[in-house]
Amino acid sequence: MVLPILVWIGCGNPKVEKTIDLEPVRPMPTVAALPSEIKFPLNNPNSPEKEYLGKLLFYDPILSGGKDVSCASCHHPSTGYAEFLDLSIGANGRGLGSKRIFNTPNSIPIMKRNSPTILNTAFNGIANGKGYNPEEASMFWDDRVKSLEKQALEPIKTLEEMKGDHFEKSEILIEVAQRLMNIPEYRTLFAHAFGEHVAIDSISISQAIAAFERTLLANNSRFDQYMNGDFNAISNSEKEGFDLFKSVGCINCHNGPMFSDYKLHVLGVPENKKLNAPDGGIDESFAFRTASLRNLRFTAPYMHNGSFQNLRQVLEFYEDISFGKTRNPLVSKEMFDPFVRELQLSVKDMSRIISFLNTLNDPNFDTDIPEKVPSGLPVGGNIH
Repeated sequence: MVLPILVWIGCGNPKVEKTIDLEPVRPMPTVAALPSEIKFPLNNPNSPEKEYLGKLLFYDPILSGGKDVSCASCHHPSTGYAEFLDLSIGANGRGLGSKRIFNTPNSIPIMKRNSPTILNTAFNGIANGKGYNPEEASMFWDDRVKSLEKQALEPIKTLEEMKGDHFEKSEILIEVAQRLMNIPEYRTLFAHAFGEHVAIDSISISQAIAAFERTLLANNSRFDQYMNGDFNAISNSEKEGFDLFKSVGCINCHNGPMFSDYKLHVLGVPENKKLNAPDGGIDESFAFRTASLRNLRFTAPYMHNGSFQNLRQVLEFYEDISFGKTRNPLVSKEMFDPFVRELQLSVKDMSRIISFLNTLNDPNFDTDIPEKVPSGLPVGGNIH
């Protein structure tokens, strides 16, 4: 908002009105508790039948080219629906979390990014007082697709995630749909979820998976309880950390109920040495979407490429870049996001900020795993 100042110029002459425009005042970002209810897209109304079907699909490796990887292979409830690896291993891999490795021989590349948690992605894009549109919800580190429905199909089509080298990208979704149609139990489940007239195809597959993913909520952390009126839900030291979180500038990007502005920022995170080529983010700008700070207890290592093993390392990185120190030779300090220059982070503040961040953890999310899936394949894929 531009604030005009009116100045009267006199000395015996007729009064003249002069307007001086000041710099616009930037609104102070705020945070809030997560809602207790979620929104559903108009083109994908919710139902228990759709959620149940989506859960089975989420754990069924029949969706992958080699029938060895499921969504749960990299987003398992035992690891907070994220993964305890810096860079994920999808197709032609085995094991779970930090113990996951490639089979031998192997020609599949490692994924170039860290698997973010699916918890609370039903709220992606939410902002204070503005609501959100689930059909336009930001997804992935580079914000390349919108909505959980579109997100659900991307790993299936990606070589190193689920597709593998068994099928072309143009073939895999048709192949997966045909596999599901060949299984009587899936035909029945799709009919119950969508009606007899709806085909088993990429659209209905994505809608079912998205419906299940919207059930994966962790929206009653101690911070949520505090913001909803329980002032004893967090300690005095955690409240001090909250004040520091705001005053040092973390809140500039990590705001709203999800502690993310869902915008793209350039920080110059160091490259992961496991990769053969630098990851330039969106349009090779080295910009990546602001990550949510919720449930960080379950989502280490941190940043888009898992560069930092703990929150202390993350805050030390932010302290460095606030002083113009770059840890990525491909990203100069002139490229840093303007908000970086406003950070006033110091070592003495870090422990209290970390203490506050721990109030955003909510361990009470769905950890129930199906005993079997209709394909008869191992639940979750080759994870044992």
